[in-house]
Amino acid sequence: MMRIRVNKGQALITVAISAVIDFLGILAVPVFLMVGCNIIDYITGIAASKYRDEKVNSYKGMRGIIKKVCMWLLVVIGAVVDTLIQYAAEVMGMNFQVPFIIATLVAVWIVVNEVISILENIIDIGVALPPFLMPIVKRIKKEVEEAGEDKAQNGTKD
Repeated sequence: MMRIRVNKGQALITVAISAVIDFLGILAVPVFLMVGCNIIDYITGIAASKYRDEKVNSYKGMRGIIKKVCMWLLVVIGAVVDTLIQYAAEVMGMNFQVPFIIATLVAVWIVVNEVISILENIIDIGVALPPFLMPIVKRIKKEVEEAGEDKAQNGTKD
């Protein structure tokens, strides 16, 4: 009989990540991308500061971290708005689901802004970008903003 050894730490991490993904649902991918891009932006920003003749200090570092945490709070606010819309719809007898539409748009918008910032940091470091990359990312940003404006004007029901 073959025995499989399970590392308790790995099992705990797997269960925790699975629980977060289950809880977030449609928000899982944008939130994980957002956190990853926050980290990459922070690191590339520190690296690029040397090329910009900027000094990195603990105040600026802490300010950057607080800014990233506030980005996460924007997604939470989007989820609160989604929950309020869902509650109001139920109270009015409307039966439709709002699967974190606003929170997802906020998270995707943040991811796109972080990608733009990462690309700007990479440019400042001296790496050439493919000429099509920044225009594509900026177009995605515009599409997300237009989708958000459309949702705000026409309601969230699809």
